[in-house]
Amino acid sequence: METVSVLPEIETEPVAMKLMSGSEALMRALLAENVDTIFGYPGGAIMPVYDALYDFQDQINHILVRHEQGAGHAAQGYARMQGRAGVCLVTSGPGATNLVTAIADALIDSTPLVCIVGQVGKKLLGTDAFQEADVMGVTMPITKWNYQITSADEVPEVMAKAFYIAQSGRPGPVLIDITKSAQLELMTRPFTYERCQSIISYRPRLVPKPDQVEAAAKLINEAKRPYILAGHGVQLAKAEEELKAFAEKTGIPVATTLLGQSTISTDHPLYVGWLGMHGNYGSNVLTDQADVIIAIGMRFDDRVTGDASKFIKQAKVIHIEIDPAEIDKIIKAHAPVVGDAKEVLNALMPLVDPNDHTVWRNEFRKYDTIENEKITVPSLSGASEKIQMGEVIDLLSKKTNGEAVLVTDVGQHQMMASRYYQFRRPNSLVTSGGMGTMGFALPAAFGAQVGAPDRQVVAIIGDGCFQMTLQELGTIVQNKQPVKAIILNNNFLGMVRQWQQLFHQRRYSFVELQNPDFITIARGFGMDGHTCSDRAALSDSLDQMLAHEGPYLLEVIVEKEENVFPMVPAGASVSQIRLE
Repeated sequence: METVSVLPEIETEPVAMKLMSGSEALMRALLAENVDTIFGYPGGAIMPVYDALYDFQDQINHILVRHEQGAGHAAQGYARMQGRAGVCLVTSGPGATNLVTAIADALIDSTPLVCIVGQVGKKLLGTDAFQEADVMGVTMPITKWNYQITSADEVPEVMAKAFYIAQSGRPGPVLIDITKSAQLELMTRPFTYERCQSIISYRPRLVPKPDQVEAAAKLINEAKRPYILAGHGVQLAKAEEELKAFAEKTGIPVATTLLGQSTISTDHPLYVGWLGMHGNYGSNVLTDQADVIIAIGMRFDDRVTGDASKFIKQAKVIHIEIDPAEIDKIIKAHAPVVGDAKEVLNALMPLVDPNDHTVWRNEFRKYDTIENEKITVPSLSGASEKIQMGEVIDLLSKKTNGEAVLVTDVGQHQMMASRYYQFRRPNSLVTSGGMGTMGFALPAAFGAQVGAPDRQVVAIIGDGCFQMTLQELGTIVQNKQPVKAIILNNNFLGMVRQWQQLFHQRRYSFVELQNPDFITIARGFGMDGHTCSDRAALSDSLDQMLAHEGPYLLEVIVEKEENVFPMVPAGASVSQIRLE
């Protein structure tokens, strides 16, 4: 345990000489963990903490969101940019339950969060008191760890564990439920804080076992058609350079998962596309022709595998994963390697032989040609009456040189953003992958901008998704963050409509939207913006948005019934991918 000295900036009396409240102890713990930003919303059961926070405003930036779900998503965006835990602070009852969607999203996408929620006083627990909810029971399945603090003395140790668990091993959300009585009462001993370095019952393996690394290297050196599937875990491990060096030494083609996008630049000669239901043609089909699959930091989600019973049956599988629970969960691993992706790749490097695999890599380019002719060129040709989504993303990519942070919501626009944006920098895509949460992008984009103030952040949002969390426009404007948001408006819940068209005989059941005037709403919050419906004006519209000093909303009216292809139908194998 590392002892951290936390001296007050607002009093002259040393911390060790006074007894402080649980609320102040919480503030001191956050400072000890170098927390500089909190996303939150006050209420009755967390009011003592907010009262303590009043005295720390010069050290901790609290950002007042408009809804607790927005606090969670903003903390996710911040965490993804910073590579450390985002912190959110909400009250009990509905405040806590409003946070649940973001917590579940963070768990499945391995995003570190520390969620602090108020609770009724200790004597009122279990009495159905005003705004009491069993937050511990509700969040147990969707957190790495949750704990209820009922005594002020618990605060330092519990908070140290919370940050350690959230940020170590496979990252994820932790929830601390703190009773109002624990916030108000004084500690019985002087405040001290020790950062947690280990927990006996929780010991994630970072350095892999040598025999596992050797077994993996043997398969790699013997392979004729090896294939790297890189997931989000590579970026979580900050192993982008190690992956690139490994791929270049071995000559192995690299595909990424949706969340793994931007791990390797899209113009790298070894990059062959992204996997999944709407991923690239060759990168999907050729998984079934590889003889060795090297899966790094990915969990074989059903959107990648399609019918898992038919996925990569011909291949030997090397699964590099920090979470041993993922090994053999979906796909049997012939050579599992448990450990941090950076550590594993560094261990593999001296053991793998230099290689080229040019003939195998050229197979991917044949499929690229087919996909380009049947899908990409027609989508970007400008031949349709109305603007198509791909045109917007392609032009945005060129104008930002592929260096912006894209924060996408969920649906057709999400898939189009992944298809047509050419990522040139690592850690440039923030999206809701496993949970697929509509309404994610606007608050997450704000959090990402706070976490990466030196980068251009652009949110890509559908008209349906935007109406889930549009109140966070107020948060963006109040905090003067230069987030740029693009609504791709087709007046439909587009992805659901596509499925109804293809698999339900065009029985469009409750998917057409009568939308409000989005620009008027934005201006009501104090945000500039305009609507573009003319292809001839699209380039100037994007220039105007990107050049604007503050936040900006650009609404683009797009083709109503455009579909996203390629597409692997639900329950099909990846070899059954459709191009139309």
